[in-house]
Amino acid sequence: MALDADIHAALTSGLQPEHLEVINESHLHAGHAGDDGSGTSHWRVVIGATSLDGQSRIAKHRAVHAALGKPIIDQIHALAIAFR
Repeated sequence: MALDADIHAALTSGLQPEHLEVINESHLHAGHAGDDGSGTSHWRVVIGATSLDGQSRIAKHRAVHAALGKPIIDQIHALAIAFR
């Protein structure tokens, strides 16, 4: 499975979002630090989930990272997270 599909599946399973966008931004960072040439190093996630309601921004970030899990996180150099 491609990394974008893995990210989408993990977040859907872990957080049951009502809104989820998984955006590969690696092409914007080509040649920069952290670009490993794989084309899958930099990601943006836009997520809206009632399971995150009432949590602090830090708690929301932790929940997203926990839902992704170490195997996925280890494949990502940069992850931008926006909440809806």
